Formats: sequence, structure tokens, C-alpha cells
Amino acid sequence: MPVSSESSVPTRERDRSAAIVLVLCAAAFMAMLDVFVVNVAFTDLAADFCGSSLADLSWVLNGYTIVYAALLIPAGRLADRHGRKAGFLVGLAVFTLASAACAAAPSLWWLVAFRVLQAAGAAALTPTSLGLLLTALPAERRAGAVKVWATTSSFAGAVGPVVGGALVGLSWRWVFLINLPVGIAAFVWARRLVPDSRDASSPMPDLLGAAVLALAIGGAALGLVKGGERGWDDAATLGAFAVAAAGTGVFVRRSLRHPAPVVDPALFRVPSFVWANTTALVFCTAFGASFPCVVLWLENAGGFSAIETGLAIVPGPLMVMIFAAVGQRPARRVPTGVLVAAGNLLFFAGAALLALSTSADVRYATQILPGWMIIGVGIGLALPSLLAAATTGLPPAQAATGSAVVNTSRQLGYVLGVAILVAILGSLDADDAHSAFQHGWWFIAGAAALSAVTALGITPRKAGA
Repeated sequence: MPVSSESSVPTRERDRSAAIVLVLCAAAFMAMLDVFVVNVAFTDLAADFCGSSLADLSWVLNGYTIVYAALLIPAGRLADRHGRKAGFLVGLAVFTLASAACAAAPSLWWLVAFRVLQAAGAAALTPTSLGLLLTALPAERRAGAVKVWATTSSFAGAVGPVVGGALVGLSWRWVFLINLPVGIAAFVWARRLVPDSRDASSPMPDLLGAAVLALAIGGAALGLVKGGERGWDDAATLGAFAVAAAGTGVFVRRSLRHPAPVVDPALFRVPSFVWANTTALVFCTAFGASFPCVVLWLENAGGFSAIETGLAIVPGPLMVMIFAAVGQRPARRVPTGVLVAAGNLLFFAGAALLALSTSADVRYATQILPGWMIIGVGIGLALPSLLAAATTGLPPAQAATGSAVVNTSRQLGYVLGVAILVAILGSLDADDAHSAFQHGWWFIAGAAALSAVTALGITPRKAGA
């Protein structure tokens, strides 16, 4: 009996740890899911908000990713200073309430505004969920929990299109309403289960620098979108690029002088970190453009319904999940940069195959499926090793910040990918739509090829080296 009584304590601790992992990962999963499910809703949004161009609709995605990218690091640092649990709960509440507001949006620009609010909540809950995992769990369970947390984005990519397609079949508003029960349940259980942690010595982050970064990113995205719509010499286009350039200059200046900059310049003295972030930016430019490109191709050129599109997309993310696991074995023997480059070359091959297969008569099984699955294999091989490489060469004290920076680079890549794709595609009603989609796939292939080259600059470091 005494043995049984003592052994029940570790069992209760394991159950509590598992529940904490589930709650924190569910919230992070929800934030990522919203990116993928919205991709499938583009056509229905265009039908509901008559007169909205593809450039206007792109802000439903870009408004989210711009604000998410800009606030990710400062929100995490504020939570480190004032309490990670409070930051997580506030972020989760904001995200959930903003989801309800998105579902009730009366016009496109109200929807974009509520998406921006959603992004602010996501920026608070994402880094705090990881920080709470690292502080709430026993040391021996942290590595496994972090792997589970890291794979939530891949899982969101796999189920997001199907969930989105099914919900859009009812109404695009259900894409956002689905967040309410998950958000409420996660909030209640997080309050009960998750212990708080903080670092009172953490300095106040440069919030003005974060705002300037958001302005610069927004200006660049607006310039790319307006350039494709109005022309590259249009005053609005040139003004947007001028704001982006000025904002970038101010941001760099503040980063060099502020005592707690959004991005610590010291991080960029580590070669593996620099090359990993460069690769993440270019890789996610291709990745960010690939999902809307295949969705719009299927729905507008192929006449697929939302649920058919969701099911058609599944094989690609499924390959990501499978080869993210398969790729762990060669990762022990093959240099990180080589493995990431190989994955990106497969990404390039898949996108090039899709570009060569594009025609006015869309055939899913022969034109789309082979290239889309090859892209999934490439992403699965490249992405996990790329994310790991970003922080491998950093001192332990800078690992958390380095992880936040590489995630910011990923979000910037998504913004650029969507904005450039929109500029290439122009109008959904174009007579030569198949030619526009072909150009879109060649752009994606080019970005994947460039990321294969930059990946070779990643300097792998062995543990204990």
C-alpha cells in the first residue's frame, strides 16, 4: 500500500503535465489554424463583399501577419517582465473575442480591423505559451513538450484546409466562430492548471520600435499590392515604399541605440543565426505564397468548391507531417545546411512542376497533385531543421529571443509571399488566369531555389562543441 501511495504522486504529476501541454498547445494551434482556414475562404469573402479586389482581400491575411510579426517579440518580453500567465490569458481572451468580432464583421475593412486585433492576441499567447511550457514542466519533460508545441503549426496546416472548407460550406463566418469554444475552454483550464512565471529583471521592450517595424512592413506590403494594381510608378505605390524605407531606417537606428531593442543586434554576430533567418525569410516567402496560389487556382480556375479545395490541399500538409518525422534520422548524419537545402530544392522542383503543368483546363490528379506533394516533402525536410538551426549557435540566455526572432522572420516571409503573389495574379477575373498562375508558381519556385542557396551558409554546431 505505501508503495502504491507513493507511486501515485508521479502519476498525478504526469497527468497534470500532460494537461498543461494540451491546454497551451491547443491555444497555439488555434492561432496558427486561423491562418490556414482563411486561405480557403477567399472566394466566399469575395462573393460576400461585392466589389472587393484580390488586393483588398489579401489584407485579411496580411493585416494579421504584419501585426503578429511586429508584436511577437515585444509581447513576449512584456509577459516575461509582468507575468507569463497573465500575458497568455490576456492574449487568449483578446484572440477569442476578436474571433467573434470577425464573424460578425459587416464589411471587409471591419473584418481586416478585427483580424489585426486577433493578431495582437496571437502575438501575446504564442511566446507565452512556449515560455510557460518551459517553466511549468519538470526538466525531463520539457524537450518532448517543446517538440509537441513546435509541430502544432504543421498539424494546423494539415487540418486547416479541410476544417476551413467544411466551415465555409456553411458560411465563412464559421471559420472564426469555431475559435470560441476552444478559446473559452483553454482559458478556463489555463487559469486552473498553469502556474505563473516571470522575470522581473527583464527590461521594458522598445514598443515604439515595434510600432515602427509594423509600419515598415505594412508599407512594403501595401507598395507591392498597389504596384500590381495601379502600376509601379503610381504615387500611392511610391509613397508606400518610401514609408517602408524610412521605417526600416528608423527601426535599425532604434535597434542600435535602444537599451532593450525589439531585435538585439548582438544576435546577428552569430553566422548560423544570420543565415538561418535569411533562409527562413526567403523560404516562408515561397511557403506563404504557395497556399493561396493553389487555393485560388483550384477555386477560380478549376471551379472547386470550398470543401473540395480543402480536401484537395490535404496531401501537401500530410507530406509535411510525415517527412518532418522521417527527416529526423538523416538530420543526425547530414549537415543541417545541406538537409535544409535539399528540402528547398524539392520545394523548387514541386513548384516548377506546377508551373509547367498549368493550363486553362485544370486536371487535379495529373497537374496539381504530384507537384503539391513534392512541395510537402520538401517543406517537411527543411522546416524543422531550419527552425532548430536558428538557435543552435546561440548562448542559452539568448535562445528564447532568437526563437522569437526567427518566428518573426517567418511571418515577414508570409507577408511578402502573399503581397508579391497578389501583385502577380492581379484580378481573379483575368482572361489569361492560367498564365498568371503559371507566373505565380515560377515566383514560388524562384524563392525556393534562393532559399536552397542561402541554406548552405548555415553553420551547423554539434552539442557541446
